[in-house]
Amino acid sequence: MKKISAEIITVGDEILYGQITDTNTVWISQELDKIGIKTVRKSSVGDSHDDILQIFAEAESRADVILITGGLGPTKDDITKKSIAAYFNSEMQIDQAVLNDVTAFFTSRGRELSEVNRLQALVPVKCKVVRNTMGTAPGMWFEKNGKVFVSMPGVPYEMKGMMSLTILEELQKFFKTPAIYHKMIRTMGIGESILSEKLESWEDNLPQNLKLASPVKQDQPNP
Repeated sequence: MKKISAEIITVGDEILYGQITDTNTVWISQELDKIGIKTVRKSSVGDSHDDILQIFAEAESRADVILITGGLGPTKDDITKKSIAAYFNSEMQIDQAVLNDVTAFFTSRGRELSEVNRLQALVPVKCKVVRNTMGTAPGMWFEKNGKVFVSMPGVPYEMKGMMSLTILEELQKFFKTPAIYHKMIRTMGIGESILSEKLESWEDNLPQNLKLASPVKQDQPNP
């Protein structure tokens, strides 16, 4: 079975400048691992159209799944949607289902829908819309040459909602990924190097579908 690889891209000057901490890529990698998709690269890019297009092309050349977070807000510096539409040479149109969701979102909060927020429903024609049940920016799913691009909001709880409700399941269906099982055994009172020596012959004879990792507790010395 072909191994499925993923690259996670975070978009936004605020991440590059250290104004916010990126927690999305950690969570996404963990969830992908559970469905048999290995993250091979994590990248960050600023709010530059040309830089975003370049990193999309680079990611497509080395991964099967490209997951993008950030840059889908209503302000002028949020340019991911326009950039990904350009990358896929796709026109944009108002999606009525998204517009209904956005309208309901503001109505439920006693606010009027502004033109800026109405444009949240403007999406590339070539994408499959991923519904956002926790915010106003929809996700966008693209397929190209057997590869999948998914663009999601950078707000963690919105991204997690999309991943958990829709995207992870759709990736499993698209790539027919295997089930992955993890077993953790905790050891105490023995250093990593000594334990490694004791397990060396056993580890060398593991079948190819089994892997051994030795994560250590980070707040103690590890001889």
